Amino acid sequence: VKSGSYTVLQVVEALGSSLESPEPRTRARGIQLLSQVLLQCYSLLLEKEVVHLILFYENRLKDHHLVIPSVLQGLRALSLCVALPPGLAVSVLKAIFQEVHVQSLLQVDRHTVYSIITNFMRTREEELKGLGADFTFGFIQVMDGEKDPRNLLVAFRIVHDLISRDYSLGPFVEELFEVTSCYFPIDFTPPPNDPHGIQREDLILSLRAVLASTPRFAEFLLPLLIEKVDSEILSAKLDSLQTLNACCTVYGQKELKDFLPSLWASIRREVFQTASERVETEGLAALLSLTTCLSCSVLRADAEDLLDSFLSNILQDCRHHLCEPDMKLVWPSAKLLQAAAGASARACDHITSSVLPLLMDQFHKHSQSNQRRTILEMILGFLKLQQKWNYEDKDERPLSGFKDQLCSLVFMALTDPSIQLQLVGIRTLTVLGAQPGLLSSGDLELVVGHLYRLSFLEEDSQSCRLAALEASGALAALYPVAFSSHLIPKLAEELHRGESDLAIGDEPTKCSQHLRCLQALSAVSTHPSIVKETLPLLLQHLWQVNKGNVVAGSTEVIAICQSLQQVAEKCQQDPESCWYFHETTVPCLLALTVQASMPEKEPSVLRKVLLEEVVLAAMVSVIGTATTHLSPELAAQSVTRIVPLFLDGNTSFLPENSFPSRFQPFQDGSSGQRRLIALLMAFVCSLPRNVEIPQLNQLMRELLELSCCHGCPFSSTAAAKCFAGLLNKHPAGQQLDEFLQLAVDTVENGLGSKPSRSQAFTLLLWVTKALVLRYHPLSSCLTARLMGLLSDPELGPAAADGFSLLMSDCTDVLTRAGHADVRIMFRQRFFTDNVPALVQGFHAAPQDVKPNYLKGLSHVLNRLPKPVLLPELPTLLSLLLEALSCPDSVVQLSTLSCLQPLLLEAPQVMSLHVETLVTKFLNLSSSPSMAVRIAALQCMHALTHLPTPVLLPYKPQVIRALAKPLDDKKRLVRKEAVSARGEWFLLGSPGS
Repeated sequence: VKSGSYTVLQVVEALGSSLESPEPRTRARGIQLLSQVLLQCYSLLLEKEVVHLILFYENRLKDHHLVIPSVLQGLRALSLCVALPPGLAVSVLKAIFQEVHVQSLLQVDRHTVYSIITNFMRTREEELKGLGADFTFGFIQVMDGEKDPRNLLVAFRIVHDLISRDYSLGPFVEELFEVTSCYFPIDFTPPPNDPHGIQREDLILSLRAVLASTPRFAEFLLPLLIEKVDSEILSAKLDSLQTLNACCTVYGQKELKDFLPSLWASIRREVFQTASERVETEGLAALLSLTTCLSCSVLRADAEDLLDSFLSNILQDCRHHLCEPDMKLVWPSAKLLQAAAGASARACDHITSSVLPLLMDQFHKHSQSNQRRTILEMILGFLKLQQKWNYEDKDERPLSGFKDQLCSLVFMALTDPSIQLQLVGIRTLTVLGAQPGLLSSGDLELVVGHLYRLSFLEEDSQSCRLAALEASGALAALYPVAFSSHLIPKLAEELHRGESDLAIGDEPTKCSQHLRCLQALSAVSTHPSIVKETLPLLLQHLWQVNKGNVVAGSTEVIAICQSLQQVAEKCQQDPESCWYFHETTVPCLLALTVQASMPEKEPSVLRKVLLEEVVLAAMVSVIGTATTHLSPELAAQSVTRIVPLFLDGNTSFLPENSFPSRFQPFQDGSSGQRRLIALLMAFVCSLPRNVEIPQLNQLMRELLELSCCHGCPFSSTAAAKCFAGLLNKHPAGQQLDEFLQLAVDTVENGLGSKPSRSQAFTLLLWVTKALVLRYHPLSSCLTARLMGLLSDPELGPAAADGFSLLMSDCTDVLTRAGHADVRIMFRQRFFTDNVPALVQGFHAAPQDVKPNYLKGLSHVLNRLPKPVLLPELPTLLSLLLEALSCPDSVVQLSTLSCLQPLLLEAPQVMSLHVETLVTKFLNLSSSPSMAVRIAALQCMHALTHLPTPVLLPYKPQVIRALAKPLDDKKRLVRKEAVSARGEWFLLGSPGS
C-alpha cells in the first residue's frame, strides 16, 4: 500500500473471506490486520476511501464483542486522516456512544476510545460543538467508572478541553462535575517499577486543572472542599486547600458569597489547631487567594461589598487573641491577619489600621523583652506588607497616622538590653525607613544616632552590630543627605580620635573601636554622594599611617584595605561611582607602595609593613575589585597610565609623586620594587578582554624574565600569575603563539638550571592553568610535562599539589569576575583527558614516587563535580583507598573529602569495599592531624548510609573503636565522634 502497488480498498477485497466469516475470531483477525495497515497508511488515504472505510467500521461496531477492539484501532487510524470529510467525525462518535459500552472494554481499548475523541477534538472542533450538549453527555457515559490512571490522565485532559474551549455543557454541568470529582482527593500509590512512570502528583494536578477550570462547578465543589478540609486525612486537607487556592483565580464574589463563613471557619481551625506546618502554609495561601479574589471582583453599584464584611469577620475572630496575656494564639492570629492583609492595598489598610494600634498598646503593656520581641515581630510583618502597595497621595498612607508611635516604639526596642529585641528593632527600623516620605528629618537624625551607637557595640553584641551596619547601608542609600550630615562627621571624628590613640600606642579596646569605625565607613558607602565623602577619609587615614604619624602594624593597614574593598564592591553597580573609586584609590595605593619601595638611608619598620605579602594581597583585592566593572573606554584610559608606570617609571599621575629615585621594578629594581608587580597583576588581569594593553610585547617579556628570578619568590610568582592572566585573555593568533613558545623555552631552560627550578615550575603551573581554562591545544602538552615532573625527586610533591591549583578557582587572577576566558566544563574535560594517564603513570611508577601520583589524582577527583565522578567510581575506587594509606596528611584529607559525598551518593558501589573503608577510617580517626581526624569521623558517620545488612557485622568493632576519639583533646573532634558513634549505635534498630 505504501509503495502504491495496492490500494486499501483492494486490501479490503482481499480480506473479504475473513471479514465475512461467520466465526467472530476470524472476523476479528481480519479487521485487526486491516486496522494495522490503516495505522501505517492513514496519510495516503483518499476521501472516497475514508468514507467507505468509516461506513464499514461504524457498521462493525454492532458486531460481536471480540471484534470491537480491532474496530476501535481502525477508527483511531481514520480519526488521524486529513482527508476526513465533514460530518463523519460526528457520525463516528455517535456510533461509539450508542453502540459501545466503553467501561466493559480492556484498558488499552478504552485508551483507544479516548484517543479517538482527543484526535477529533483537535481537528474537528466546530463539528463536535455542533452536537451541543449531546457530545458532553456522550463523553460522560464513556468516562463514568474509569479506574486506570493512564486513562484518567487522558480523560481529565478531555474534560479540561471541553470546559476551556467552550463546548456546550447544557444541563449536564453537575453530571460532568460528579464524573470527575468522584476521584477527589486522589488516592493513588504507583506500583514499584512502574514502566509508565505515572505519579500521584500528575493525577492530582490534572484533576485540579479540571475542578478549578470553571466557576460553574463552584456550588458543587466548595462544599466538597470544606468537607475534605475538615476531615482527618492530611493529604486530603492539603489537596483541598491547594485546589481552593487554584479556584480563587477563576471565581468571583458571586460564587464564593454563600460559602465564605464556612471556608473561613475551616481555614481558621486548621491554622489554629494544626499539627502540620504544610497544612498551615496551604491554609494561609488559600486565605490570601480568597481575599485577593474578593478584592479584585468588580462590583455593581447596588451589590454588597463582601471584602469588608469578610475582613471584619477575620478581625473579630483574631483580634482578641492578640490581647491574651498568655499569648498562646498570638502567632496563628497574626499569620491569618497578615495573609488576609497581603491580598490588596484595601485589605492591608483595613487590617493594619485596626491591628497596629492594638499591637502597639500590647507592646507597652508587656514589660518582658521576649514578649515585646514577639509583638514587634508581628508589627514588622504588617509593615512589610505595606511595602507591597504604592500610595500616590502621601495622606493616603495608612502608616502616616501611626508614625510617631511606631518610631518611639522602635527606639525603645533599640535601647533595650535584650540583643534579640534590638535585632528585631533594627529590622523594623529598616522597613520603616523604606516607606517613602514617612520619616521626617528629625526622625532621621534620631535613627542615625541609634545606628551610630549600635555600630560600636562590644564583641558580645556582634550580631546586633552587624545588623546595624547592614541597616545603615540600606538607609544611607535612601537618605544620603541625612547620613552625610549626621553620621559621616561623627565617624570622621572617631577616625581621627583613633589615629591619636594609635599614635600613642593605646590599649587594644581603642584599637577595636577604630576597626569598627572603618567598618561603619565602608558599610554606609551605598550612595554615590556618600562614597565621595567616605573614600577620601579612608585614603587620608592610609596616608597618615604611611607618614609614620600612627603606630600601625599590618593588621591596621589590612583593615583599611578591607574597608576599601567593601566600598569598591558597593560601587560596582554604578558606573560613575566605579570610575570615581578607581580613579581615586588605585593611584593612591600605587603612590603609597612606590614610596615605601624606594631605597632609604634609615630602614623604616612602617615602610616594610606596606610591602608585606599579606598587606599587598589585601591591596590586590582592592585594585582587582576596582577594575573589573570599568567600562572598556575608561579601563583603556587607566591602562595607558599604569602600564608605563611599571615599564618606564612614569609616576606623573601619582599623588605626592616626588620620589627620591626612579621606580624600575623590572630593571635592577630592589626586591621591594619587584614586589609591587602583584599590584600590576591585580590591575591588568582584571581588565575587560577587549582593552588593548600598551607595550604588551615588552611587558610580557619582562614578566617572563622576572618570573624566573630566584631572589624573591613572592615577586616571581606574581610575575608568573600576571603573565598567565594575560595569556589567558590574549586572542588566538601569531602573537599568542610567540608568547607561548617563549614561555615553554623559559620553563625548559629554568627546569634545567638548579637555582631557578622552583620558579620555572611555578611558571609552568600558572601557564598550564591559563591554557586549561580556555581549552588551548597546547594545554595537553604542558599537563603531560607537569605529569612527568611527578617522578622528579625534588619537584614531585609540588607537582602533585599543582593539580589542586589546576582544578580549583583562584581569587586574584584567572577569575570569571576578572573577565578571564574560563570555559564552562574545564574540570570535566581535564578529568577525561588526564586521569587515564595519571592512573597509568601510577601503575608504572616506582614505589617511592607512587604517593605523588595518588596525591595528584586525589586533588583532581576531590574538585570534580560528583555526577561526573560516579560513573568512573568502580575503576578509581581502589586507587582512592590506596591513597588513604599514603602518609601525607594532605593526600589523606583530600581523599577523605572526596569519599564522603560518594558514600552518600553511591552506596551500592561503596558497600563492596566496606571492610577496607571501616579499617582505614578508624585508623585515620587517630591521625596526628586534627583536620584528618575530623574528616575520618565524618566519613564514619556517612558510612551509616550504606545498606544496613552490610554494616551490621562491623557494628561492635566500630562502637568500641569510636570510644577513643570521644576523649580527644579537641572539641570539634569529640563533637564528630559523638555524632558518628550515635548513628552506629542506632544502626539496625527499629525505625532507624
